[in-house]
Amino acid sequence: MIDFWLPVGVTLKVSVVAGIIVFITGVLIARLMVNQTFRGKTVVETVLMLPLVLPPTVIGLLLVTLLGHHSVFGTLTEWLFSHTLLFTWQGAVVASAVVAFPLMYQTATSGFLSVDKEIIEASWVDGANQWTSFLKIELPLCSKTLLSGFILSFTRALGEFGATLMVAGNIPGKTQTLSMAVYTAYDVGDLLKMWGWVLASVLISFLLLAASSKIR
Repeated sequence: MIDFWLPVGVTLKVSVVAGIIVFITGVLIARLMVNQTFRGKTVVETVLMLPLVLPPTVIGLLLVTLLGHHSVFGTLTEWLFSHTLLFTWQGAVVASAVVAFPLMYQTATSGFLSVDKEIIEASWVDGANQWTSFLKIELPLCSKTLLSGFILSFTRALGEFGATLMVAGNIPGKTQTLSMAVYTAYDVGDLLKMWGWVLASVLISFLLLAASSKIR
């Protein structure tokens, strides 16, 4: 029974941490990009959205190259933590966050664009700076949209398979998520566990998507 719940725990841990990272970075970068006009902005936005359309295996390969022993980031993490992020649950977080980021970024961008600019400008006239306006006006007005984006990106991280498998591997109790557990159980013919994990995945995803629809 403990073996059954291990992938569930790993999945939730990876998805929660990845979701928090994606929420913070997605909101901040979206807010920055909405109010900036510069040469090459389209290129930057296209790069930010690329993980949405690239095959997960391609993303995984790029991350392995970026985080490997011979890369700058790999050397840095090895110096800081005595190991790289490859084949760790933290590596799974990075892979899940990269894949889920475009959903949060796109949703946050739509939310900020929907805010009436006259309200923001009026707050500036009343003495508020841009940071205060962002915290006390824009975030509250976009709260439902941002929360919906968090749930969607969390759900995307929950079901990530290809990139996570390449970066973190499929180590039971350590990096094996629900999607990997389902694949492994299918491969060895353990149908009971396979359908149990399928049901857990469907149930969690259904509840999250239902919550997202209710928020909107």
